[in-house]
Amino acid sequence: MTNSANQTANPAPLGLASFGMTTILLNLHNAGLFGMDTMILSMGIFMGGILQVIAGVMEWKKNNQFGMMAFSSYGAFWLSLVFIIIGPKLGLGEAPSSTAMGSYLTLWGLYSFCFFLITLKKNMISKLVFSTLVVLFALLAIADFTENSTLKMIAGIEGILCGLLALYDAMAQIFEKEMGRKVLPV
Repeated sequence: MTNSANQTANPAPLGLASFGMTTILLNLHNAGLFGMDTMILSMGIFMGGILQVIAGVMEWKKNNQFGMMAFSSYGAFWLSLVFIIIGPKLGLGEAPSSTAMGSYLTLWGLYSFCFFLITLKKNMISKLVFSTLVVLFALLAIADFTENSTLKMIAGIEGILCGLLALYDAMAQIFEKEMGRKVLPV
């Protein structure tokens, strides 16, 4: 009997693409290119949230603890972030203060830093994705604590880079699998 886990598709490109695309769109907003709208919120729910949780479950099936933890956690991040934005508008609690939001982002930054430490034994693109994610959370947290809109715009630009790196990693893995050789260096 063969192990079915070894015959299933690699879920990492799905999780990375979901994270990357959603991160790019939110940070285009943070950079000031457009307002917070249903496009960003729906991407946060469906791509950033639900698809990453699915990728995390698929990583669990492949016995990949790092992938399971990362994709499931960041899927929950996106779902919680969308709820933080829409919950108060639906009468479901108060909007967080800038201090509370800075604390939320700081906690996610610390969590991401732990993942970054794990990537020190992985490829360069993984290190870049998680290092830029840590910087992104730090910049966003400081921007919220200080209510500094310029710093939020800078965070947006840095976040676009983080999302592009995740999307690049996703495409590199898909190309390698489909072409049978490395096409994009990682």
